[in-house]
This record gives sequence, C-alpha cells and structure tokens, in this order.
Amino acid sequence: MTRPKGKINWSLWLRLAGTLVALGLLVYLLLEQGWQEILAALQRLPLWVFLAGLVLMMVSRFAVVYRWHVLLRSAGMSIPFAETTRITFAGLFATNFLPTTIGGDVVRLAGAVRLQYDAAVSAASLIADRLVGMFGMALVVPLSFPGLFGADRVHTFLPTVRGAGTLLAAAPLALPSWLRKIWNWGWGLARRMAAALGVWLRQPRALLLSLAASGVHMLCMFTLLTMLFWGMGERISFWLVAGLYSLVYFVIMLPFSINGYGLQELSMTYIFSTLGGVSVQSSLAVALLFRTLMMLASLPGAAFVPGLLVDSRKPG
Repeated sequence: MTRPKGKINWSLWLRLAGTLVALGLLVYLLLEQGWQEILAALQRLPLWVFLAGLVLMMVSRFAVVYRWHVLLRSAGMSIPFAETTRITFAGLFATNFLPTTIGGDVVRLAGAVRLQYDAAVSAASLIADRLVGMFGMALVVPLSFPGLFGADRVHTFLPTVRGAGTLLAAAPLALPSWLRKIWNWGWGLARRMAAALGVWLRQPRALLLSLAASGVHMLCMFTLLTMLFWGMGERISFWLVAGLYSLVYFVIMLPFSINGYGLQELSMTYIFSTLGGVSVQSSLAVALLFRTLMMLASLPGAAFVPGLLVDSRKPG
C-alpha cells in the first residue's frame, strides 16, 4: 500500500528528531565531562581487551544467526546456515543506517523474500526471533534490582512482583472505556500473534535451542562490557552488568531514534553511572567503545547486501 502523496511521515520525523536530540545531549555530555577525561579512560584500556571484545562481539553475532536459523529450520524451511548468515549480517550492517529500531529485521525479511523463501514463514520467524531475544533479556532484568532498589530494599519489591499477575488481570476493569478498547485490541493482537507463532509453541526443542543461542549472545555481551569496565579500572560485578544492560536493551527498543544512536550511549552512561556506581567518564567511554565494536562486527554484511539485491535464485 503506497503512502498518499503529500502525507507527512510523522513516525520517521519523530525518530529523526529523537536522534538529533539524543546526539545533541551526548555531545553536551562529552563536552561537560571533558574530552581529556574520556580519552584518559580510553587510554587505560589495554589493546588486548579491545581485541577480545571484538571477538566476543563476533561470536554474539553468530549466536544471533543460529537463533534465527533454528527457528527457520523448525518451521520447515530448508535454508542453509550460510544463507542465514548472509542475510543476517546484511541486516546487521543495514541497521546502522535505517531510521528504525527494527530496520535489520526488515532487511532480513526482504533478503529472504528476494531469495524466494516463504514470506509468511520468514516474517513469523523474525517475530519469534525478536520475542525469544526479548524473553532472554527479561530473564536477567532481576539482576538489576540491587542497583535499582539497593540490596536492602530488594525484598520489599518481591511482593509487588508476586502480585503482578493479579494486577494485570484487574487492569482492564480500572481503565476508562476508550482505554479499555485499546487494551482489548492489544490483547487480541497478542493472542493472534501467539496463534501465528503456534508452529514454534508446538516445538519446545526449537524454542529452547533458540533461547540457548540467545543466552550465548547475552553472555558475550555481558562479558564484553565487564571486560571493558574492568580494563578501565572499574570494579563492577558481572551479574550487575548483566542486569543493568538488560535495562539499556529495553530502553533502546523504544522507537525514538535511528538504531538507538545517542539514546544507547546516553542510557548506558546514565544507568551504569547512577545504578552501577561506575564513573561517568568510564561509562561514556564504554558506551562509545561498545557502539564501535557493534559497527565493526556488522561490517561483513556490507559484502552481502549487493548480492541480496541481485540474487533471486530459487533455493535448491
């Protein structure tokens, strides 16, 4: 369906504006903290830590490839692992430039369709892939509680967690009629999505394998960040890094900027400095290094994008 001529794409402009605001705040933060302090934090990092971080980032990328590959194969799609790798890395590379947080998924879907794989299965598998990744991250959110509430206050939060199911069930009753309609629409959409994903709900082994691959991806991310912080002399525990990064993950899922530019760096700096006890300079330096490693790990995808644009062979 084409967009009516002359109609403004407010979603695109909102993301562009969000990116500019986030980048402006990031520049302000860099100037406020001083380049010399940031450079000093970077210079404290041994070269081998940076190189090891790049290796971990690459391993995490292949774990993401395998996570999607398992879902595709379990849905009956006979796609080689090399093809899944090619499409995934093309998506990772394109994500650096597309004005959306799910741009990589769009490219992966376009690549799969271009290679004449089933479009419906490919789209459903991408949704399942995203949900598995989010579920994996959600599992480690409780590790952030010591930073969020303080170790002595975590126990006071647990009753709230235990009552979450009751509150969720009663929430529609407390909403105004117009909000209740939105709630019911969203709930219906979630149910239809669950029905569309039924092929994987009936294959727990495939879901567990994809979740295990997501676990490898997360382990690489958490280890990488811990190494970067430790390399700069910041003694923050691996478990707290895991919990705090899961918060960052859900913040940058918000569609307020292009690929989380600026938003990721700001949220990492704020969360790790405020909740993790890490200095602002080190938090900002790690956020910048983390972005750099992500972009470097996506570079192989540049070699695959042209091929996906012209290659429409029927998979054998």
